[in-house]
Amino acid sequence: MKVCKFGGTSMATAASIRQVQDIIQSDPSRKFVVVSAPGKRFKGDAKITDLLYAAFNEKKSLGTAKNALSEIKSRFDALIKDLGLDLDISPYIEDIETNLALSPDFAASRGEYLAGIVVAEVLGFKFVDAGEIIKFKHDGGFDAESTNDLVAELKSITTGVVIPGFYGRLPDKSIKTFSRGGSDITGAIIARGIDAEIYENWTDVNGFMVTDPTVIENPKQITALTYEELRELSYMGASVLHPDSIFPLKGKGISINIRNTFAPEHPGTLILKDASDFDRPIITGIAGKTGNTTITLKKSMMNTELGFGRRVLSVLERNGLSFEHIPTGIDTMSVVLDNSLNEQLEKKIVDEIRGKVNPDTIEVIHNLALIAIVGHGMANTMGIAAKIFTALFHAGVNIRMIDQGSSEMNIIVGVEEHDYKKSITAIYHTFFKE
Repeated sequence: MKVCKFGGTSMATAASIRQVQDIIQSDPSRKFVVVSAPGKRFKGDAKITDLLYAAFNEKKSLGTAKNALSEIKSRFDALIKDLGLDLDISPYIEDIETNLALSPDFAASRGEYLAGIVVAEVLGFKFVDAGEIIKFKHDGGFDAESTNDLVAELKSITTGVVIPGFYGRLPDKSIKTFSRGGSDITGAIIARGIDAEIYENWTDVNGFMVTDPTVIENPKQITALTYEELRELSYMGASVLHPDSIFPLKGKGISINIRNTFAPEHPGTLILKDASDFDRPIITGIAGKTGNTTITLKKSMMNTELGFGRRVLSVLERNGLSFEHIPTGIDTMSVVLDNSLNEQLEKKIVDEIRGKVNPDTIEVIHNLALIAIVGHGMANTMGIAAKIFTALFHAGVNIRMIDQGSSEMNIIVGVEEHDYKKSITAIYHTFFKE
């Protein structure tokens, strides 16, 4: 059995949904379908989820959401008409209007819900509301055990199943969503629950590229990568797949195949527990993200001071901040945050750190770009770091930070934000010469 998740572009038009239908009907093992909310039909168009958020805000401020819901209804009416379906979406829209003010999560989830109803009608499959099988705990954490038991029961449905992605229910029956892009996670959960052979994630690209195609024109494609490499690249900005999608699948070793709805003949990218059977380059991928902030501390004899790092990190915890990386030296410690701090919060954190550890100096560096060079082959190959640093030197890039993971699977360099594209270009051409 295969689980197929289709993204927003695959749901955007009647033509794309017909393409989904062809893909499902071309393989009898594709019996479990997870759908996202319809995305943009053209540049400048709105995603259905964004319209639903707008409807929620309209309802809160005006007491009605007729303007936003009217646009949503028109979109779905056009889809239904173009698909030739005998389906009235009006009762569902009325229900959304009635319950819209319940929570932003309820509002956001309705795009997937409506898309699921439409696609189930197209395929002749059974519609299963994700709220009936995807469960969360009282504290908002995902309830893996209950969910797995409920999903496993779907195996008895032989006609095929369509499930909306992105959401589930809390014990009080209210809707709870995953983070944006969470339909990928739903697909992974379903794949694990039914013991799928493979989880196919259908999107609008042929798979993972070695690096960002907005920086490098037509970069090479990644044929196969491991769960760990995916996690590193996704977390650092490669946005083809939600980085949390691997966790439901890793324990059972279920593979993921990134495929293109609009080029179904392309094999895409495989994500595996072990990719050693594939002939792969030393570097799997290069990803990065901008807008990071670094707090750098210097203090003589820091290494002999018990609890120094804990006290610094406790300040961040109290202020609701998580850190990305902590490069350290004998007398230095840097904490990298993935967001810019407003002036008031930055001053508060700096003052609290001074009070906790009394550093000799403390400096805040803004607009730092982090670039991760990822690959399992790096650990057993000499000179990788030298090649990276030489490439950046020849490109005239000043390195502000270096961090290497203990697994030796990645090297992260921090550069000034204005050197971001220049750095990726230099590293890419060093390892992937045409």
